Amino acid sequence: MPDERPDLSLFLDILRTLEAAGVPYMIIGAFAATVYGSTRVTYDIDIVVDLDERHIETLAAAYPPPRYYADPEQMREAVRLGTMFNIIDSSRGEKADLLPLTAVARRATPFGYRQAFQRRVRQTVEVPGVESFEVWCARSEDVIVGKLMAWAEGRSRKHETDIFELLFYHYLAPESDLDERYVDAGAASLGAEVVALWEAVKEAARREAGQKSGA
Repeated sequence: MPDERPDLSLFLDILRTLEAAGVPYMIIGAFAATVYGSTRVTYDIDIVVDLDERHIETLAAAYPPPRYYADPEQMREAVRLGTMFNIIDSSRGEKADLLPLTAVARRATPFGYRQAFQRRVRQTVEVPGVESFEVWCARSEDVIVGKLMAWAEGRSRKHETDIFELLFYHYLAPESDLDERYVDAGAASLGAEVVALWEAVKEAARREAGQKSGA
């Protein structure tokens, strides 16, 4: 049976480069969810970065052509306009999406990624076959609020699944410090449909975790 795990070589290398260069960053999205208990195999790999000119030059130098695409002009434009940019490894066909903090700062919500960036924490990334290391990651409740925001935009079932798995782990793990009241407030800021989804997923995860604990 083929190995269904995604190749994370480029992503992990970028994280190490950001760490070494002292670039302020934060992992968000589905990969961040795996740190807190999600088991989804297909990761959406997104990194929020707070770049200055020195950081841009460092990233461009770390990933030179022809193997890599890491255009410093694209990075500068992304920071100026608040848009996403990519680093691509053409030899492996891998791509990582990076989102400047200037982009997320434009999202006018009290529970957006600007607040999450200020609250980010150190977490350990553990990938099979790779030595574990620490990274900057969004808190679990901010990951969930981000998933609720994404669900509100596209109604994708994958976000429901990720939220369910994070809550399931939270209810099973006594060491979990997920702040449900924070997510309650975030859901409320996104409207009645998001609140209804959040309450339904909470109930389902709580029920399944209770059944698992009693088994």
